[in-house]
Amino acid sequence: MFSIDQILAVTFTLFAVIDIVGSIPVLVSLKEKLGHIDAGKATIASGILMILFLVVGEPFLKLLSVDVHSFAVAGSIVIFVIGLEMILGIEFFKGDQDAKAGSIVPIAFPLVAGSGTLTTIMSLKANFGGYNILAGICFNLIIVYLVLRSLNYIERLLGKAGLMVLRKFFGVILLAIAVKIFKSNINL
Repeated sequence: MFSIDQILAVTFTLFAVIDIVGSIPVLVSLKEKLGHIDAGKATIASGILMILFLVVGEPFLKLLSVDVHSFAVAGSIVIFVIGLEMILGIEFFKGDQDAKAGSIVPIAFPLVAGSGTLTTIMSLKANFGGYNILAGICFNLIIVYLVLRSLNYIERLLGKAGLMVLRKFFGVILLAIAVKIFKSNINL
């Protein structure tokens, strides 16, 4: 069943991992290179990837003989590294910088629904109900769409310093979430 507490926890966790606000500088430069970002297309593609991974991620893991708790521990380590990236400003994960592919690549994948997001969705399945995760995904897709539609306004409103502060803040939150997921799925 739906749980407001779980939906909020999932929503904030995915919000921190997707880091759409921290991605605004990248999105602005991509918009300049592309000339236009199709917010609807990028949001729908991201949503399809996340929901597909939510639904078929577990059967896929079973095919590989990996349990959700082991995947959650591995995912928590990836989430921890992403949090470190956000705080330290060091890029551990190198993405494809070819912006000519359009709104799907690199915006929908890997920027919004990248490996960190998909790993987080599987990690969340160990602690939260599927419908609550789906609701959290939907709330984040709304946020992604609104941010993509409002890039110019948001950039002017926050400025470079404001964007940096938000990125660092969500990096610390992400580290705490990673530790919690790790701790709740490890059997010592």
